[in-house]
Formats: sequence, C-alpha cells, structure tokens
Amino acid sequence: MIGEAFTLPTPGALRWARRTAFTVIPVVIGVVLATFFLLRLVPGDPAAAILGDQASDASLAALREKMGLNSSIGAQLLDFMGQVFFHADTGNSLVFDVSSRQLIAARAGISMSLVALSVVFTAVIVVPMALLAATHRDRLLDQLIRIIPAIGLSMPIFWIGLLLVLVFAVRLGWLPVGGSVNGFASLILPALAVAITIAPPLIRSLRAQLLEVFQADFVSTLRAAGLPSRRILVRHVLRNAALPTLTLFGLNVAYLVGGTLIVEKVFAINGLGALMFEAIGNRDFPVVQGIALFSAVVVVAVTLVTDFAVHRLDPRNSRPGAQ
Repeated sequence: MIGEAFTLPTPGALRWARRTAFTVIPVVIGVVLATFFLLRLVPGDPAAAILGDQASDASLAALREKMGLNSSIGAQLLDFMGQVFFHADTGNSLVFDVSSRQLIAARAGISMSLVALSVVFTAVIVVPMALLAATHRDRLLDQLIRIIPAIGLSMPIFWIGLLLVLVFAVRLGWLPVGGSVNGFASLILPALAVAITIAPPLIRSLRAQLLEVFQADFVSTLRAAGLPSRRILVRHVLRNAALPTLTLFGLNVAYLVGGTLIVEKVFAINGLGALMFEAIGNRDFPVVQGIALFSAVVVVAVTLVTDFAVHRLDPRNSRPGAQ
C-alpha cells in the first residue's frame, strides 16, 4: 500500500525544482553580500557614524573592535557569512546588546501575521472585483471597478492607512486606531491598507485575462457540452486566467513586505517595521542588516510559493509528458 501511495515527482516538477534552486541560491548569496556592504557604504568611519562626532577615541576603538572593523574586508565578509549561514544572525545589537536574531524573532510573528492577512485581503478584493468587471464588460459596474484601481494607485499607503483610521476607527468606532494590544482586530486596518495598495494592478491583470479566456475555443466547447456556467467560470476560466496574475503578484511581493513594514509605523504596531525605524534612528546597523536580510528571505520564500502555485495550477503541467 505504501508503495502504491508513493508517486515519484514528474520530470516537469524536477526541472522546475532545479531551475528554482539555481535561481534562488544566487539571489540569497547576493542578498547576504548586499546586506554586508550596507554598513560599509556609510561614508567615513562606521563607528563614528554610530556613536556621533562627540565620541571619545577609546569608545570609537572599542566599537571598531566589537564590530570587527579592524580586520580586513575579506575576513569581515567570511565572519559575517558564517554568522548568517550557520547562526542565522547578523551580530549583537549595539543598543540592547543581544543578538539581532532574538530581537527580530520577538517581533517577526506579528509582522508575518500582517503579511498573511494582507495576502488574504488582497485575494478577497481582487478576485470578486475582477470577476464582476469581466462579466459586466463595458457596463456601468465595469467602468466603476476600472476607476477604483486608478484611485488606489494614486494614493500612498500611509494616506490610505490614515483614511481607514478616520473612517473605521475614529468615525465609526468599529476597529481600534492602532497598537498591538487588541490582537487580530489591530491587524485588520493595516492589512486592508496594504491590500488596497497592491490590489489595483492585480485587478486590471485578472480582468484582462478573464476577458481573453472567455473568448477561448475550449470555453465555447464546455458551454456547448452543457456544463453549468458557474463551474465553467470557477474551475476552468478562473484557473487559466489566474496564472499571469499570480506571476504579477510574485513580482509585487517585495512591495507587499515593504508596505507592511511602513504601515506598521502608521498604526503603531510593535512589529519589525517599528524595530527597523528604531534601529535606523539609533544607528543600530546589525539590527538593520538583520531586518533587511530577513525581509529579503521572506520575499524569496513567498515568491517561491507563488511560482510553485503557478506551476501546479498550469493545466499544461497536469498532462502526461508535460514539460
């Protein structure tokens, strides 16, 4: 029974895995290198930039030694890569004197919850609006839905966040203004702000793809076979139309993560965004490096999941001998 239940990966899946590995590994190494040189691009002495002009020579010398700046660039790079790959750390915080990994781990949960909720809200916004627009082509509803993305694209995320606070928190009192003490309720408005910001291009893309798939020959064949319209729409049209939009979403993942960090500041959420701004204000470079590296890894991971979803949903990959 075990032997019957186990199935080997298809050649197409193996090719996808190899291609993905060859893409991801250079990206991760590039991110680590960019994170390392982030500190080295600071004009002048990094220790002086952190402690300020009034710092004593002894304090500067002690900080240089602590940060390993007295070693050669090659030695510093090897030490940094060893910390990252073997300890998942970028060094101790210069302010709190604990590892940046501990600080990030303490705040990452709420930020990742916000990212996940933003993805859910994005899907809830994009799919129904694109379906309504495509099924009411050139009618009033379609025109209205096509205007909404233009409005969303013209407004920065912090402005959308402030409008949501004024309407749903201050005026209606349905949701908390901000902070992290109210649990899930505190994440609704910031997640909605992020979703509203990234949804417009996805709505346009999915609408255009739906209209194109509606004209395909196989849709006419399914209709002639007597399949229910809802089944045709959900199981066949939407599945085929969603592939380019999922790819576009993967390209916008970096904006999603970056928008989450920014919107945390607007809503006073004690996540990675707040930690990042604190670290920048305190010139706590190891923590800034850690957050930058963690965010990049999240972007790569979500992009991989999106790419895998596209691969699995593509009908061509479910056929025998698919490439």
